[in-house]
Amino acid sequence: MSEIIDNVSKRQAKLKDLIKRLHNGEDKAKIEAEFKADFAYVTGAEIAEMEHRLVEEEGVDVADIQNLCDIHASIFEGSVQEMHDTVLTVNPLKEFEDFNAELSADLEEMEAFREDFPTDLNLVKAYLGEKLEDLKAVEAHYAKKENVLFPFLEAAGIKTVPQVMWGVHNNIRASLKRAYDILEHSTNIPMIKEYFYATFEMIRDMVTKENNILFPMLRDTLREEQWRQVSAALNKDDVTNYQEPQPSVEGLVNMSAGALTPNDVNAIMNTIPFDMTFVGADNKVKFVTQGKERIFDRPKTIIGRPVELCHPPQSVHVVLDIVEDLRSGKKDHADFWINFRGQFVYIRYFAVRDEKGTYLGVLEVTQNIQPIRELSGEKRLAD
Repeated sequence: MSEIIDNVSKRQAKLKDLIKRLHNGEDKAKIEAEFKADFAYVTGAEIAEMEHRLVEEEGVDVADIQNLCDIHASIFEGSVQEMHDTVLTVNPLKEFEDFNAELSADLEEMEAFREDFPTDLNLVKAYLGEKLEDLKAVEAHYAKKENVLFPFLEAAGIKTVPQVMWGVHNNIRASLKRAYDILEHSTNIPMIKEYFYATFEMIRDMVTKENNILFPMLRDTLREEQWRQVSAALNKDDVTNYQEPQPSVEGLVNMSAGALTPNDVNAIMNTIPFDMTFVGADNKVKFVTQGKERIFDRPKTIIGRPVELCHPPQSVHVVLDIVEDLRSGKKDHADFWINFRGQFVYIRYFAVRDEKGTYLGVLEVTQNIQPIRELSGEKRLAD
């Protein structure tokens, strides 16, 4: 047994050494040759452990791991051990794999277009405009990973890989937006091509990371019941049945003014015309309204998730600063407003305290106030 542990330890040490040398600027071809000589395969779990140790033990920043992600994914490509041993009666991962198969076919077509790139601006704009619209589908794909798949890895103690991937997702989102802007406003064909294919490469590399690292890791980590929970969370109609039914509570819930049944409380919370998410004093998500119209994705898989893992690494420090200001009493609320998918979204964070002033957590309230901003004049009850 000690020999096996020692071998695992040596593999981890070697993986860390290779990635650290890449980080220090050593020649990629040399590192790749060394990797192929020492490893017939590497599992997704080993990559997760290696990244975790770099962050926790070596002090490497998550952003630095993210920057190296494209390089080490290309080195590991084709050598990651597939984990298909578990026979699942429910396999929601197929949805993600099918998406990647279709996306890969589109990417091959775009690669062929690059080899014979036209010089006619109208043709370039027409083709790339259509393809950028197609590539926008990755944004919803990434959101499903962030909100549904990542919580299960985090619950298993695998936190670095989701954070690194989320950071890359945001880079791809920003690159897509930049490619759109360049395509719309520029007449410089070489510049248009450069920005489009920079985005193209990022998306193609993410397909490799998902197929060769993330999906095998999920297969190795999740069990049958967890796959059922993933399936329920992906199925919008069934998401409210994601968890086992909770025992009913007898009697009334005494409010500050009046009393309600638990059924009343739940129905009211799901009827209010805005989204609410409550993060407890332990910084874990405890409650999310389930109204018909949602602005941000908040599936039930978010329940129990630490707030710092519910945001991409680029912005998590801002969120934690807000939470700390509310916890400490420096602020009672913090307000923000953004343009988001054609909506004008008002985002408010409130400190929640009991009658004695004890901090209970943070309430996030989000609402599309575009229709409110457009109101004018008056509309009375009699109208």
